[in-house]
Amino acid sequence: MERFLRFPLEEIPLIAAILLIAFTVHEFAHAYTAYKFGDTTAKDQGRLTLNPIHHLDPIGTLLIFIAGFGWARPVPVNRYHFKNPRLGGIVVSLMGPVSNFLLAFIGMGVLYILIITGVAASLPPLVMKFFDLFVYFNVLLFVFNLLPLPPLDGYRILEDLLPPSVRAKMTQYEQFGSLLFIVLVITPLGQYTIYPVIYTAVPFFIESIQNVFALFI
Repeated sequence: MERFLRFPLEEIPLIAAILLIAFTVHEFAHAYTAYKFGDTTAKDQGRLTLNPIHHLDPIGTLLIFIAGFGWARPVPVNRYHFKNPRLGGIVVSLMGPVSNFLLAFIGMGVLYILIITGVAASLPPLVMKFFDLFVYFNVLLFVFNLLPLPPLDGYRILEDLLPPSVRAKMTQYEQFGSLLFIVLVITPLGQYTIYPVIYTAVPFFIESIQNVFALFI
């Protein structure tokens, strides 16, 4: 069974718990930010909550373990409820990935506190492994979601940064972009396109967070 899974069997419970937190906070961040900007769409549909049941997509979550990528249920946003649709759209899209970066920062902080206080030495290795993976997966989600490909947050940000005429053209071809995204993720083409970006950016951000906490040791 293990050979069909993307991750070792012993890590599956840890990753499941981490993704439960990461996906939920990510989608809540979108919903909460949209609500603060004046759009109640997500709130009206019960998405302004930290209850993971309202955010997880069963197939998207399962694919994380099988294929190494997946998704949560996208939060519905009506950008035209914002006073400034373009600015509101950018901030709402950005806050999902930012929430994962903040979770990674918090996770790294907990790790350093456990280490410098000596508590880590008395804890089961599984606990330290949890926080290592917690930091890794949240940084991964931060980087991955900022890729400028539909349906990721990075694409939504790019849409709002470009002139309306260009945005209209992008909307026409978005379905083909989504297909391209799937092809890049599940075929070897990803090894020459998106994965080099991810493999470079994730260690960079993890090291950057480590360097921040290293200043206090």
